[in-house]
Amino acid sequence: MATYECSKCGMSVNATCGKCDKPLVDDMLKLDDGNEVQISKCPDNHGKIKSPLCCGQDMSCKL
Repeated sequence: MATYECSKCGMSVNATCGKCDKPLVDDMLKLDDGNEVQISKCPDNHGKIKSPLCCGQDMSCKL
């Protein structure tokens, strides 16, 4: 399951798909400019999300 954690305050969030309720899986998305962004996606291809924010910064997820 994708668990995002804030490096500043330690807050954590578990993510599931709103359509099928399955835990999201960690992945990387390659952008057109060659950079990569950490994402979580539905294992049934219902969509994907970028990391949530906490304390004014992106929360991270261990891959």
